Amino acid sequence: MAEYILEMKNITKEFPGVKALDNVNLQVRPGEIHALVGENGAGKSTLMNVLSGTYAYGTYTGDIIYNGELCKFSTLHDSEEKGIVIIHQELALIPELSIGENMFLGNERLGKFGIDWDRTYHEAEEHMRQVGLKEEATTLIKDIGTGKQQLVEIAKALSKNVKLLILDEPTSSLNEEDSKMLLDLLLSFKKEGMTSIIISHKLNEISYVADKITVVRDGSTIETIDNENHDIDEDRIIRGMVGRELSDRYPSREHNISNTIGMEVRNWTVHHPLYTEKKVVDNVSFNVHRGEIVGFSGLQGAGRTELAMSIFGRSYGTNISGELKIDGQTKNFKNVRDAIEAGLAYVTEDRKGNGLILSESIAKNTTMARLEKVCNNGIIDVDKENKEAEEYKERLRTKTPSVQQAVGNLSGGNQQKVLLSKWMFAEPEVLILDEPTRGIDVGAKYEIYCIMNDLVAAGKSVVMISSEMPELLGMCDRIYVMNEGKMVAEMPAEEATQEKIMAAILQSDKN
Repeated sequence: MAEYILEMKNITKEFPGVKALDNVNLQVRPGEIHALVGENGAGKSTLMNVLSGTYAYGTYTGDIIYNGELCKFSTLHDSEEKGIVIIHQELALIPELSIGENMFLGNERLGKFGIDWDRTYHEAEEHMRQVGLKEEATTLIKDIGTGKQQLVEIAKALSKNVKLLILDEPTSSLNEEDSKMLLDLLLSFKKEGMTSIIISHKLNEISYVADKITVVRDGSTIETIDNENHDIDEDRIIRGMVGRELSDRYPSREHNISNTIGMEVRNWTVHHPLYTEKKVVDNVSFNVHRGEIVGFSGLQGAGRTELAMSIFGRSYGTNISGELKIDGQTKNFKNVRDAIEAGLAYVTEDRKGNGLILSESIAKNTTMARLEKVCNNGIIDVDKENKEAEEYKERLRTKTPSVQQAVGNLSGGNQQKVLLSKWMFAEPEVLILDEPTRGIDVGAKYEIYCIMNDLVAAGKSVVMISSEMPELLGMCDRIYVMNEGKMVAEMPAEEATQEKIMAAILQSDKN
């Protein structure tokens, strides 16, 4: 057997105005879990898109040697035929189709008279059992949670006789329990001889699962670290990623919380938009003072996002009831525009689907929530728009050659910075951040934390929804805990622990 199942040699890939990869090298041994880490925009996903054929041979320079063979993939199908399967951060599943239909889409199981449905669902369930899914293969994708959808993607890869599995931020949308289950699944595949490459910003997960860690910085490979004993210090990985020590993950600030309540919500109830008899938010009350960061913790399905969106101009739900006050004034928003004009902003967790227009420029995305600020007599002043976008680009240190760059060409972390720019430009008094650091590196996270601190130092109110408990404990003044649509606990950050938060959730399940 060859020493390496995969060698990528001197890979260089350029886009207009930027060199994304500069003579990158990667060597992966058979049967290992190899992690690829680096800051947002470092080139990790680009490298994997080169490997998978998403970026065709001829659009880059360098060699891909797989199982001792020089490969020149022109399409995704070419790499899949060799057993290389990539699972992207944004899952490629169709919600209205069943698990079985999704699993063999483009790879249909055919009989004499078209698709053999019995074979389709039988084979689908075989692969589903391999990843621990107990659902029927006829179950629609929209009826299962994100964690199980991630498992469907892996089962789909198994149906293609995968030999080298590439996972790009596989746990970014998962809670800790689902993340652990997925990582343990990768370890079980490793025992069976499968090779995996994982891209992740969750360094504790990298330390747990990876045998080798290759660090990419600014489009170049920096080093490959041995983690055979799975005991590597996270600070050691960070040093390679950012090229410096990052001594404190959470920037310090003075806690000057005003007595003035920036936003207050009382007895807030929201019903599901389709199944209107189902309550997704049940009689929830909370408040956030000016100068305060309030955190919301809870498992997936707790109702945190539904609560935030329903408050933000009724952008989610039906039969919404309850009282909402901004700076002591009762508000009854009819739409999102009302909420923005009242000084409320919501940074969605779904930056690509609901937060940004990927085909438009950074400049246009930055100003779209408050266009009147860059208009003269109803006409957009392009120079003013570009100037504002340039200022936010510098302030948030967004990596891009120009504010005219389409947002879709940016890395996930830089897209997140544009999304933050958009809502900071709107100058809100109350900012709701829903998973603001999902899928971004530790350096970019630190910059976002600094922005949050600047906002509350200026007397703004910040609500932070996060699935990462250390983040909530490190950044918030108070933490609310939700479970199954209800508020089950409230605690000052200095008294809160991960154990107390989980205990509050588990206790509510018993009641």
